Amino acid sequence: MARFRCPNCGYVYDEQDGCPREGFAPGTPWRLVPDNWACPDCAVREKPDFEPEDHSFQG
Repeated sequence: MARFRCPNCGYVYDEQDGCPREGFAPGTPWRLVPDNWACPDCAVREKPDFEPEDHSFQG
């Protein structure tokens, strides 16, 4: 499962957790979140502005 971060406030959309307060159940993939969805914390950035988080091992 992937995670995507708002570059404005740092809110993270985690596919595993979804965003129930916004109507996205746990397990909702990022591709099913509408492009006009705004960050639920700052409402400044929309989905296309979010940046994927890289969780690769750096060791």
